[in-house]
Amino acid sequence: MTLQQLEYVVAVNRLRQFAKAASYCGVTQPTLSAMIQKLEAELGIRLFERKAGRVIPTAIGEAVAERAERTVAMARGIRDLVANEKQEVGGRFRLGILPTIAPYLLPRFLPKLCATHPEMELRVVEMKTSDICPAVRQGDLDAAILARLDGMEEFSLKTLFYEQFMAYVSRTNRLFSHERIRTSDLNDEYLWMLDEGHCFHGQLVKFCHLKAARSSQDTYSLGSIETFMRMVEGGKGLTFIPQLATEQLSDEQRQMVRPFAIPVPTREVVLMTRSDFVRDAVSRLLCQSIRASVPKEMLTPPYK
Repeated sequence: MTLQQLEYVVAVNRLRQFAKAASYCGVTQPTLSAMIQKLEAELGIRLFERKAGRVIPTAIGEAVAERAERTVAMARGIRDLVANEKQEVGGRFRLGILPTIAPYLLPRFLPKLCATHPEMELRVVEMKTSDICPAVRQGDLDAAILARLDGMEEFSLKTLFYEQFMAYVSRTNRLFSHERIRTSDLNDEYLWMLDEGHCFHGQLVKFCHLKAARSSQDTYSLGSIETFMRMVEGGKGLTFIPQLATEQLSDEQRQMVRPFAIPVPTREVVLMTRSDFVRDAVSRLLCQSIRASVPKEMLTPPYK
């Protein structure tokens, strides 16, 4: 029995598919399957059964997987503790990030970080806040970049920057003539918004008191910020974009951006880790790289 085999068992038990588990572990599916079969032969039991296209643990397999998960976590903790003592940043590091942050932030710091520290095996995955929190808690993610919300007291949070929300207004909309947008201006406006599963949606509803505004969700419940920007450019309503998104706009697109009047809707973007996270050298490097990549005015709250 090896630690690697136990890692594969944990991955299959969580993901319930050999292909996904192999991708998560960074190996081919035949390799992962062969290692698990070898472990089953050694133990003289069957750990998993295939049923209706899914992988289901047997009763003893589930008990083994639970103990394997604790063993893998302890072994990872030992490796992390030693790496941090040596101030090493090499090795695998799994980072989650919100889809409303990733396309605007990652290009600013990730290519340079990877080029400067090729020894760091950084794996980045986009996830919603509702998925990020349990992933960090369970150790599936080492850290995550997301917006600070109430109820995150169990985690360690390091402030990266403060990001304003901006309005992106169609040229045919009455608000296009406004220099700044007040939250009261949004009543009866047609808004292209992400669904309620995104914290971006919840923050804007809270900040801007959007109950009276007409939402696109009746007709378009899916989508992305970029999709909604194209809708607005096509002549329909308005949407909201994060401040970093404006850095990627053309001059023509910038003409459609309107800041909010005070109080400005703002989110605090943080690096989240578990409270017992020990790889301080890596988290410190991430924080430094990200803070150096954003405009200086975003390092402090607006109008304070």
